[in-house]
Amino acid sequence: MQTKLPETYRQTPQGEEAEAILRSCVHCGFCTAVCPTYQLLGDELDSPRGRIYLIKSLLEGEAVGAQTQQHLDRCLTCRACETACPSGVQYARLADIGRHVVEQRVPRPLRVRWLRGALRLVLPHTRRFALMLGLGRWARPLLPAALKRRVPVPHRQRGWPPPRHARRVLIHAGCVQPALAPDIDAALARVLDRHGISAVPVASGCCGAVHQHLAAPDAALANIRTNIDAWWPLIEQGAEAIVETSSACGAMVREYGHLMRHDPVYASKAERIAAQCRDPAELLAGLNLEDVGRGRRIAFHAPCSLQNGLRLESLVERILRQSGFELLPVAESTMCCGAAGTYSILQPELSARLQERKLTALEQHHPEVIATANIGCLTHLQGGSALPVSHWLELLA
Repeated sequence: MQTKLPETYRQTPQGEEAEAILRSCVHCGFCTAVCPTYQLLGDELDSPRGRIYLIKSLLEGEAVGAQTQQHLDRCLTCRACETACPSGVQYARLADIGRHVVEQRVPRPLRVRWLRGALRLVLPHTRRFALMLGLGRWARPLLPAALKRRVPVPHRQRGWPPPRHARRVLIHAGCVQPALAPDIDAALARVLDRHGISAVPVASGCCGAVHQHLAAPDAALANIRTNIDAWWPLIEQGAEAIVETSSACGAMVREYGHLMRHDPVYASKAERIAAQCRDPAELLAGLNLEDVGRGRRIAFHAPCSLQNGLRLESLVERILRQSGFELLPVAESTMCCGAAGTYSILQPELSARLQERKLTALEQHHPEVIATANIGCLTHLQGGSALPVSHWLELLA
């Protein structure tokens, strides 16, 4: 794709990256076939190719307004287009750049600004989120059915084994998962303990994804620096990996090296941490796991962050089969469930349509339980299904 970005912008790190990504796109349209919003809406501007044209136009200086902003907001950042793209277009990085530029140029209505600000004020902060969640659970019996489904029921946390093995890994607690489902990390710790690996919990806060995808990259970088400062001494003491039990957080941490590449203090540390970030499946794949499934029929939803961000397609499913679970076929297994971080709150209608479509596929063969690998997907699916929805690590433990 030919570009005509202003010279002053092209010479910035952001402009240099955007131009390289734009020039790698060859207009083939393979991305449209896998884009959830294009499948729902049938609008070229709600496809990756269409959004690339919009971003190109705004970066070249053309006037933009609320319509361009809306098309970029509707993107789930599921990255299915990246998996399908034969040219290797790094669409998610371009989308972040585009959203940031539009955010600076196009004012939002007061209500939307308030909502986005509230999400950034609460979600990345564990204590604030836990407080708000507690209030929601207290008021849950009084809420209308539609709102009641959006308030998840409490999950109990079982034991976390003490560190006793020479092999050690860090488990990053993240921001919302400790309040929503505190046993997920403990479940992984128990499984690893049975195989001679100790897990050390690290509660350093949000991975940065909330701010990054709400067009606040400076706040995301602040989260990243906080995490690096918390993790680095433990890495130097011999921890062999940083494990993210939420696949969306794992996909974000894998980007730390790229996002911090221009920071003279943190660049090399960020690159090493990104290289040492592991999804639980990568640790467990080489272990001789117990036959704990005993033929339980489960439907597994592979999050977009697992398939397209981490590129770990089918690895969790293989581990679950080896552990004795019967995995049922799921139609449209690459389709996003509609959770997508804050998307279910900011784009509720599109999110609900994707949720219904995904649950129809997951429930088709009557599983005993639905499993997934990301806290956002888990909570979103749980809000629309009568079946139990669990993290796959909870099933293993």
